[in-house]
Formats: sequence, structure tokens, C-alpha cells
Amino acid sequence: MARVCEICGKGVVTGMQVSHSHIRTKKKWAPNLQKVRAIVDGTPKRIKVCTRCLRSGKVKRAI
Repeated sequence: MARVCEICGKGVVTGMQVSHSHIRTKKKWAPNLQKVRAIVDGTPKRIKVCTRCLRSGKVKRAI
């Protein structure tokens, strides 16, 4: 399974980590994903959602 938010599509971003002496190494930034029981098409379903989508109210949680 990919590390992608199922609401906004936010995923892993790659780039270079640059030290003080300018030595460059590859680095990955992963989104903060949470497994949440949410209402999808009227039924509760477990989905992976980033914390920004949770905080902004884009997800209706199943209680």
C-alpha cells in the first residue's frame, strides 16, 4: 500500500538533505497519515487520511 492520503492525495516527497559542509544525501518526507474509521458513501470504512484533512473537517468520522 502506498503512503498516500485518500482524500487529498498527499504522498511521499523526495529531495536532498544538505549538510553544513554541503554534502548531499537523498531524503524522503512522508505525510502524517492516520488510519481512521470514516463515513464513505454512507458506510463506515477504514481509510488513511493526513492530519491536515482531519483537522480541516474534510472527513466525517464514524463513531
